[in-house]
Formats: sequence, C-alpha cells, structure tokens
Amino acid sequence: MQLVTTRDATRLTGLSTEQLREWTSRRALIPPDVKPKGHGSPARYSWQTILLLRLAVVLRDRFKLELQAHRDLFAQLGAGLTHESFLSLWGKALALHGGAQWSLIDPRDEVVFTDDCILLRLDPHLQHLLDGFSLPKPASVSQFQLFPALGMGGDRVFNDLTGHRRHG
Repeated sequence: MQLVTTRDATRLTGLSTEQLREWTSRRALIPPDVKPKGHGSPARYSWQTILLLRLAVVLRDRFKLELQAHRDLFAQLGAGLTHESFLSLWGKALALHGGAQWSLIDPRDEVVFTDDCILLRLDPHLQHLLDGFSLPKPASVSQFQLFPALGMGGDRVFNDLTGHRRHG
C-alpha cells in the first residue's frame, strides 16, 4: 500500500499542517494510517484516508457540519473504503444517510431514496488523488479493462428499498 507523508497530505487535502494534525492526532477525527513515531517522524496516509479527509473538508466548508459529531461516520467510512478498490469508486457518489449510515451509489442508475441524505460525488476527489498517488485511471467508456479491479467483499448489507449497498 502506497502512503504519503504529511507534506503531501496537506497538498492533497487543502488542509494546513496544523489543521491536519488537529484532525488526525489531537481530535482523532480521522486517524493517519501510520502514526508518527516521534518528533520529526511524519504520519503517513493512504489514498483512502486522504479521500476521507477531502470529503470531511467538503462537509465542513460547504455544508457547515460540525465534524466531531460525525466521528463514528468517519470511522465507518474509513473501514468501508478499505474494502473498495480505487477503480471501483469512479462514477460513484457517497450517500450520507445520517448517523454512521452511508452507501455508495451510481448516480446514473435510477435510485429511489426513502430517507433524506447528503450526496457527495467522488470523481472530483479521485481525479485529485491520481496525481498524488500514481493510481490507475479508469478505462474509457468505450474500452473494456483487460483485468477489471473488483471491490473486496466486506460487511455489506443490501437494502431492498433502495436497491443499493448500505454500510454502517
């Protein structure tokens, strides 16, 4: 697994070094993948953690949400993203249903929600991560992948009402 240091994490998330340390260490909102071993030793972050931090920035800046109240959601999301491949997230949106409930949906599908939710498109964030992590780009729509990457199974629950996967 490729990890980036604090310097790259600040560039990829838009957070200052102080904000990043506040979110990942002091408040333990979204912990780093590898904690610093001591003074002068940087924390290290996976693409999943950077994606989670970018989404948290959107929730704070655009939706004015108090992030500490959603700490359980970030823990559930972090655990769920470890079971998803980078390629499998392209074209998807993250639906936040409240509490620690979330799901990945394909906005191109006709989805009927039975409850209110916040939808966050993932493609702009994934595009930003391509440069920082040397991750694979999705194949074009007219081209099939020779070896498609599939997400690994996890504790997924199929929701009969909406027809999409729910986590948490």
